Amino acid sequence: MSQYFIIDFDSTFTQVEALDELARISLKNHPDREKIYQQIEDLTNASMEGRLSFSQSLESRVKLLQANREHLKQLITHLKKKVSTSFSRNTIFFKNHQDEVLIVSGGFKEFIIPVVTEYHIKRENIYANTFEFDEEGNIIGYDRANPLSQEGGKVKLLKELKLEGDIYGIGDGYSDFQLKESGMIKKFFAFTENIERKSVAEKADHITPSFDEFLYINKLPRAISYPKNRIKCLVVGNIEEDVLTQMQKEGYNIRQRDSIEEKYLDEAGVLLCDEENQPTPEQVQNAGRLKVIGCFGKINRKLSETACESGIIIFDDPKHNPRNDDFLPKRVIAFMNEGKTHTSCNFPDLQPPRINNAHRLIHIHKNVPGILAKINDVFARHNINIVAEFLVTNEQIGYVITDVNTGYDTEVLNQLKAIEHTIKFRLLY
Repeated sequence: MSQYFIIDFDSTFTQVEALDELARISLKNHPDREKIYQQIEDLTNASMEGRLSFSQSLESRVKLLQANREHLKQLITHLKKKVSTSFSRNTIFFKNHQDEVLIVSGGFKEFIIPVVTEYHIKRENIYANTFEFDEEGNIIGYDRANPLSQEGGKVKLLKELKLEGDIYGIGDGYSDFQLKESGMIKKFFAFTENIERKSVAEKADHITPSFDEFLYINKLPRAISYPKNRIKCLVVGNIEEDVLTQMQKEGYNIRQRDSIEEKYLDEAGVLLCDEENQPTPEQVQNAGRLKVIGCFGKINRKLSETACESGIIIFDDPKHNPRNDDFLPKRVIAFMNEGKTHTSCNFPDLQPPRINNAHRLIHIHKNVPGILAKINDVFARHNINIVAEFLVTNEQIGYVITDVNTGYDTEVLNQLKAIEHTIKFRLLY
C-alpha cells in the first residue's frame, strides 16, 4: 500500500512563521511596526491554536502586511537559512520519496516553492495559497477560491486529492490536527522542534521533537541512526547557560542535577559536569549507556583510565578555554555526530572526514592484535564495500571507524558486536 507524508511549512519545515517574517521585512520602516508585528503574531497564534478561524486570521494578516514582490525576494533568502535543522539534514529522505512527500500549507507558493524545491520536493506536490498583486507588484489579496485559504482547508484539499494509501500528517498547528480529526490520515505527528502548541500536542498521536524522530518511529531511512531527543544529556554542577543552550539546539534531552545521582547517570548518553562533580570510576563502570563525558575542569586520572576501558570518551577543559573551536560542548558534539576524538584526554586521536552517502560504524575494543581483520571479515562475508576505514590505538583500546556505502541487516551489526574483546559498538549514521 502507498504511503504519503503531508508536511506543514511554517514552524515545521522552517523554523519560523513566514508571514510574520514578511511583516518584519515589509514594515521595517513603519513608525508603528512593533504594534503591527504583535498584531500579526497574535493572529498567527490564535489560528494555529484553534482560537480563531484560519480564514479570518489569514485575511487580517495579509491586510496588515503592506508587502510587495521585492519584499518576497528578501523573505525567500531569509527562509532558506531558516529550514528546520532536522529537515535540512535529511535531504536524502526527500530525494528518495519525491512522489510521496506533499507540502500542504496555509502559507503562499510564492515563498514556499523556492525553499522546498531545493530539497527535491516536486512543484506539483506543493499545495499552498497564492497572492494577488497590483500592477506595481504590491500584494493586494489572495485567491479566495483556493481551499487552503478557508477554514478546514487542508481537509478540503485532501478530499479533492483522493490519495489512496496510508497518510501521515506532520505539523505544529490546529489545521494539521484537523486532518486527523477528519479521519483522513492514519496518524498525526505534532512537530515541536521549533514551537510546541500544547492544545495541538495533547491531541496528537505522537509528539515528534525532530524529523529524525518521525523517521525513526516509522522505520524510514534517516541521516542519523538514533534521534538525539532520545539521548539524555545529564548536566551536573555549575555549568554555564550557553552550554545548555548549545546542547539543546543539538536536540538532546537535557536533565540538570546538583550532584551525580546514579539513577540518572545510568540513563545518560552524555554527561557534562564541573570539576567538583565528577563521577567515580565505579559509577562510570556501571553506566551502560554513557558514551561521552565533558568535564569543565581537570579530570581525575583514575576516572580517565576506567572510562577508557569502558569505551567512554572524556573531553576535559582544565584551562577553561574560551568559546572557540576548543569549546568543550563543540568537542562533545563532534564526537557524537562524527566520531571525532581530537583533544580527548583518554582516547587515541582521530579526526575522520565525513564521507557523503555512506554509513559510519564505530568499533571500540581492547588493544589486542587481529581485531581489524575480524571486523573486515564480517564486512567481506556480507559483501559490504568499505569506502574508508580508520584505526587508531593507545595502550588500552583500539578505535575503528568504518564507512560503508551499502545497506546492511541487523545480523551484520550483531556479528560486529560479538567480536571477541569488543568494548562498545556504535552505529553513527
